[in-house]
Amino acid sequence: MSAAAKALLPLDAARVRRDFPIFARPMRGKPLVYLDTAASAQKPRQVLDAMRAFYENDYANIHRGVYELSERATRMHDEARAKVARLLGAADPREIVFTRNATEAINLVAWSWGRTHLRRGDEVLVTALEHHANLVPWQLLCEERGARLRVAPIDDRGVVLLDELAAMLGERTKIVAVGHVSNALGTVNPVREIVELAHRAGAVALVDGAQAVPRIPVDVRALGCDFYVFSGHKLYGPSGIGALYGRLELLEAMPPWQAGGDMIATVGYEKTTFADPPQRFEAGTPDIAGAVGLGAAIDYVEALGLERIARHEDDLLAYGTALLSDVAGVRLVGTAPHKIGVLSFVVGDVHPHDVGTVLDQEGVAVRAGHHCAQPLMERLGLPATVRASLGVYNVREDLDRLAAGIRRVIEVFA
Repeated sequence: MSAAAKALLPLDAARVRRDFPIFARPMRGKPLVYLDTAASAQKPRQVLDAMRAFYENDYANIHRGVYELSERATRMHDEARAKVARLLGAADPREIVFTRNATEAINLVAWSWGRTHLRRGDEVLVTALEHHANLVPWQLLCEERGARLRVAPIDDRGVVLLDELAAMLGERTKIVAVGHVSNALGTVNPVREIVELAHRAGAVALVDGAQAVPRIPVDVRALGCDFYVFSGHKLYGPSGIGALYGRLELLEAMPPWQAGGDMIATVGYEKTTFADPPQRFEAGTPDIAGAVGLGAAIDYVEALGLERIARHEDDLLAYGTALLSDVAGVRLVGTAPHKIGVLSFVVGDVHPHDVGTVLDQEGVAVRAGHHCAQPLMERLGLPATVRASLGVYNVREDLDRLAAGIRRVIEVFA
């Protein structure tokens, strides 16, 4: 079967589910319904096996080792970087910097690029949808540099008001930092248009792709962004590994943000010169096994097909939206016309933490809280929501059990 023909086939989530060992274990005496993939995805056996095999058969420190084991480990690390470049559509693996996660990648850009370019009176523009990881680093940078953080507003559906964002751009704007997909609401932002607007104003653009990369195809060159970040643990890979994409000419002009081994060219007591990207930004021994696991996770989602994953989650989202809309007392939060992967809601006057606790007794795992988006919750007039987020292993029956659990919540708190 050709790749094009395979891409048209529906995703067999029941078969995919068998790849994930955790689903063989009951939770609260019931089959686990895991609806918290936006926080962190479960891991398929293919990823676990790849990491175990690396530690058992191929482990050594990378770079500079002249023996075979080190050369093998170095090659596997380099192959993982190339896989990330392929996944994101980067022009060159040198444009990929390994980090601990998307949060560290954003901090790297804020510390290195931001400290170099931001001056008193300059502006950083974000949106009202941002995760704290794409907000707090810019707050700290602006406080340090005497710059101003500006926030593009959203409407009540959770949609960025693009005209107002455009009106906020000006010669003072140095960087626009925007999430590709909202972790709290599932809104898909028009990032290509936002990047174009940023560039017209003379600013650079960073996209937080933590929620996008696991569920839709991403092409950084088509988006035109200058920086793009994501976390491995949301992509069915290990925690503690993520990546920053940066246009090579930008990375080459950026100073290192951490110092130590492996990020240098020469070291003397009087002066040190630094390695070229990406090594310049990867001080010390990296998470080698994490990179191998991330590479295996990329192989896994690419074998399933990101287009098929997107269609599968779209089907579940439509089904779940209709299902929860029919439950009296449930109000869906975040109703953007273009959204993926996330069902946020409240149940009457029941606190979301109480909803999550009752659902846990039913074997249904959801997230309850502000989802690291407190300013967004304030904009919506809510202390918190319940969030059910979807993954490749979810099926319609999971959402049936979610709806049944919510009805149980209503019974308990009636």
